[in-house]
Amino acid sequence: MKKISSYIWDYRFSYLGAVLSLLIAVSLDMVAPRLTAHVVDDVIVGGNIGELKFLLLGFLGVGLGRCIFQYVKEYTFDKNGARISGDMRRDLFRHIQSLSADFFDRTNTGELMARVKEDIDHIWDAVGYVGMLLIEVFYHTGIILVCMFTINWKLALLSGAAMLLCGVVAVVMERKLGVVYEEISEENAVLNTVAEENLGGVRTVKAFARESFEIDKFLSHNKRYYDLNMAQSKVLVRYYPVFVVITTILPLLTLLVGGRFVIDGEMTLGQITAFVEYSMNIVWPMEMLGWLTNSFSSAVASNKKIRKIYEETSAVTEVTDSVKIEKVRGKVSFEHVSFHKADMYEILHDITFTVEEGRTLGIMGATGAGKTSIIQLLQRMYDATDGTIYLDDVDIRMLSLEQLRTSISFVMQDVFLFSDTIGDNIKLGKKRYLDFRTVRKASVDAQASGFIERMEKQYDTVIGERGVGLSGGQKQRISIARAFSKKNPILVLDDSTSALDTETEQMIQQTLRTLEGTTKIIIGHRISAVRHADEILVLEGGAIAERGTHEELLQKRGLYYETYLSQYGEIPAAEADGEPNAKKITTAHPGIGNTKAGGETDVLQLV
Repeated sequence: MKKISSYIWDYRFSYLGAVLSLLIAVSLDMVAPRLTAHVVDDVIVGGNIGELKFLLLGFLGVGLGRCIFQYVKEYTFDKNGARISGDMRRDLFRHIQSLSADFFDRTNTGELMARVKEDIDHIWDAVGYVGMLLIEVFYHTGIILVCMFTINWKLALLSGAAMLLCGVVAVVMERKLGVVYEEISEENAVLNTVAEENLGGVRTVKAFARESFEIDKFLSHNKRYYDLNMAQSKVLVRYYPVFVVITTILPLLTLLVGGRFVIDGEMTLGQITAFVEYSMNIVWPMEMLGWLTNSFSSAVASNKKIRKIYEETSAVTEVTDSVKIEKVRGKVSFEHVSFHKADMYEILHDITFTVEEGRTLGIMGATGAGKTSIIQLLQRMYDATDGTIYLDDVDIRMLSLEQLRTSISFVMQDVFLFSDTIGDNIKLGKKRYLDFRTVRKASVDAQASGFIERMEKQYDTVIGERGVGLSGGQKQRISIARAFSKKNPILVLDDSTSALDTETEQMIQQTLRTLEGTTKIIIGHRISAVRHADEILVLEGGAIAERGTHEELLQKRGLYYETYLSQYGEIPAAEADGEPNAKKITTAHPGIGNTKAGGETDVLQLV
């Protein structure tokens, strides 16, 4: 993690100018009481009226100078704070993006949102306005004490003792607030997570009538957040009155003791006037200490949280001297690949297969059999525990992640669409390179152009977050169009037609068979999704239980055969005899084709 001091160093010259302006502004502020002393001693008491115009010009110069340098220092500190927070937010986001999938498996989105937004904002305050005030408080206090000691060191000891007491109270308060702020930061992340999950899944909440439960769940965390903020307030209420009492009594004591010194001839009337003015000027730094301590403690706690994220490293790393394949052909090989996540059972065991360039592999299996894990390993979302995965006979760990992942078009099981136009969602990853003609061709092939072009703005229609407002089938077709538009050498479809009707699925299957030179890996639960594959793998318990073509697997009468029967009811005589050209099956088995009213079932075409 880049230290905050390093970010400040990047803008050192700007900060230097800001600090210099601060010093000049505060120094000018210290001149005013001296001018007041001369007005009292020389003009009012001494009767030297001639000096008054010069003293008035001095007041005017001090006022103008303070206005200019106060503006410069505040603007510059604010500007630098905004720059640093922007840089930190950028670097933190880049680091989060660089982490592997296992980090996101165990980290909530709400927590990351809290780190990127609220915690960075707290640091922004510390390196901006709050930081400026801290410097100003210390310099202001120091120069006032110097001025006081030059006037009367005995009276200055009184102000020094008051400042020392305020400093001790501020340190104690900062330590107590630091503990509270860490807990507030944690609970803020949890509260964000609960809110994000419930707002994102509001339709599910309503569908199951869980509004009351979810409200109670949110309120429980909100109560915890409230209690922590009340704990913070109690610390402030306990210690802040000390600052108020000291800053109220100090000018009165100064006037009383200083008045005695004037009576005894140790000070002039002008000097005590200036001293009282200094004592009142030293009040605001004492009052600010409580608020500044509060804000600084918050920034320290936020920085600790951010550092914890920076301590995370990606489990998937790239080699420094990565191999670059000039033209990816699309051959994929798994050799004795096994995989398990930390503290979990083995997900995949001894997976071996090869898909030649332009060929099609189908993968079937029950939920949890490891189908999607094979694709995640191919993309290096995770690294295999044992064995090796090859792309064009090159170990994928020797390739750059960019080349590996941009060689694969992936249609995910859980479709994710961004809150953007339909066209830009299809172009995702290659917005600068894909033209409208390519986007429309991909939409036609994915059977998505029909509903898109019926919309008022067609491809410029902005869809809601996660594609809200679109049906499951429409979202899947846009996702398929996104994959088709990239024309990458490898195309992966992970149960990507589950929400489509049989007719639309068959049309997409026909399009897939026309994609020459594209290696296709199709994961599905439907026989219709994989039956035309050159090889079909049937997974069970993370291992390959069966493999072969559609016809070969039917003849084995194993898991694939049982799946076929569950979906279609019976095997046609032609296929049972090894002849794959049967045209139709007529059956009354429920769940086949499109069941009409009264239980009548359409004839299912198997092409």
